[in-house]
Amino acid sequence: MPPTGKILLDTNIIIALFAGDVRVAKKLSEAREVFVSSISLGELCYGAWKSSQSRSNLRRLHDFGAGSAVLPIDADTAEEYGHLKAMLREKGRMIPENDLWIAAQARQHKLLLVSRDGHFDLIEDLHRASW
Repeated sequence: MPPTGKILLDTNIIIALFAGDVRVAKKLSEAREVFVSSISLGELCYGAWKSSQSRSNLRRLHDFGAGSAVLPIDADTAEEYGHLKAMLREKGRMIPENDLWIAAQARQHKLLLVSRDGHFDLIEDLHRASW
């Protein structure tokens, strides 16, 4: 765990929380500080818009976002993103664009990224846990 003891939730962990995953809920209740990426909220909004229950899903996301510490993308995030993308390209091992932004935020703010996506392990100095 990074020195700060703070966590950043990836989209798949938020989805698990919404689905009632007891393990995720328990871990979150033990967390000191929890952050959500604006990128993850965008991914979730996309899912809500294409669902058959878009109104209720968007309302749920609005409530979730309003009660969460949401990290925006800023110039420091952009620099970290560029560094990570160049590093991965050099290795010939790219990951999805949105996940690059989320990883950049985790590294920028020295957060533990909680995700079930193993491709994050390709990024050096990124602390990750899978719940």
